[in-house]
Amino acid sequence: MSDRQRADAVYEKLLARAGEAWVEPRLERTARILEYLDNPQRTYRVVHVTGTNGKTSTARMIESLVRAHGLRTGLFTSPHLVRFTERILIDGEPISDEAVADAWDEIEPFIALVDAELEADDQNPLTFFELLTVLAFVACADAPVDVLVLEVGMGGAWDSTNTADGDVAVIAPVDIDHASRLGNTREEIAEVKAGIIKPRARVVSARQDPGVAAVLRRVAAERGATIAFEGDEFALESASLAVGGQLVTIRGLAGAYDEEYLPLYGRHQGANAALAIAAVESLIGAGEQRIAGDVRTEGFAEATSPGRLQLIGTEPTVLVDAAHNPHGAAALVEALREAFDFDEWGVVLGVMADKDITGIIAQLAPIATHLFATEAETERAASADEIADAAEEQGLRPTVHSGIVDATDAAREWASEGEKRAVVVVGSIVLGGEAIALARAEGWKK
Repeated sequence: MSDRQRADAVYEKLLARAGEAWVEPRLERTARILEYLDNPQRTYRVVHVTGTNGKTSTARMIESLVRAHGLRTGLFTSPHLVRFTERILIDGEPISDEAVADAWDEIEPFIALVDAELEADDQNPLTFFELLTVLAFVACADAPVDVLVLEVGMGGAWDSTNTADGDVAVIAPVDIDHASRLGNTREEIAEVKAGIIKPRARVVSARQDPGVAAVLRRVAAERGATIAFEGDEFALESASLAVGGQLVTIRGLAGAYDEEYLPLYGRHQGANAALAIAAVESLIGAGEQRIAGDVRTEGFAEATSPGRLQLIGTEPTVLVDAAHNPHGAAALVEALREAFDFDEWGVVLGVMADKDITGIIAQLAPIATHLFATEAETERAASADEIADAAEEQGLRPTVHSGIVDATDAAREWASEGEKRAVVVVGSIVLGGEAIALARAEGWKK
């Protein structure tokens, strides 16, 4: 069996477990299997990242900046766009099939043991995400890495990633999402996300609503952790459009960084960069040491954020963005207006059924000349008809499409028929992954 086949077999075994949409608030069973494996998550330093929007982009920037210091890095994010090995990066590259399969071979003997313990306690077996987290921890220990940048799957306090002890806790903007699991108010959600703050850790937070900030300050104080907020201790001072991205001026914890080139679009990405700078300053020099110029240049130059305002097609222009809630959709609209010179946008929209479809459409409506309602190939997706009905209620005149192929064919044809038209695919990471794979297969990029 080839390494590719071995890795694919691992993914099939993970898929046989309760999926990512099924989340149970428990840590003890992930911790139990990690104990059997001698706690691999304690063999490296950890930067733990949570939040509602921007956490993946921020995590990627942190990893790139840490790697530019000459340290060997791991990065764990979710979900993936095309292939599951994208979720675990070792030194900036997706983990090899061989490394995935070897790590699974280490884990597998203990899975049945823990599942049996769970059954004896009338609990459900280990889930997809619990085992994927363990897989990432083992693979990073085997690499080995010096620093793991670790993105929370959902929430924080009881997320399986919270079995690691973060030297630095990073809180991206907190808004309402996954309300049925995390809480109905920003303050309730912040309480769960603050669960990643460990005793005496260093905490850096994006600019937050006052109620959220109050929760984070209280939890940090209770745990003897220091906390720094964007807008107070550090900030994005300015951002200006540049070819292929933007120039950002950032006031960090340890000093100012003038006109750094960031190859990502949108002021929100500039704010993510400021958060990443503060996190790396906190990790490398306890917030008191500036990041060297060559390190910043290299770290930002190699920062990527697949599926976030990613160009996947030209003639016509097609972008894909993973915005999947109103806050993310608002940031997308602002970025499209700032960074691109198109008069009309065709919006291919596919959203998961548990998301705020009406709120997302309300944010996209001002730039949506034509909305192409569709659905990703997952049972979690809202139907294209449901999305179209919600769009019509807000005064749009959408068309309905059975899947990503039909929707993007229609959208690209529409864009080609006029001047200064472009297409953006938005609404979920699953839909974005389908669009990226299709664009590669059909050669949309000239």
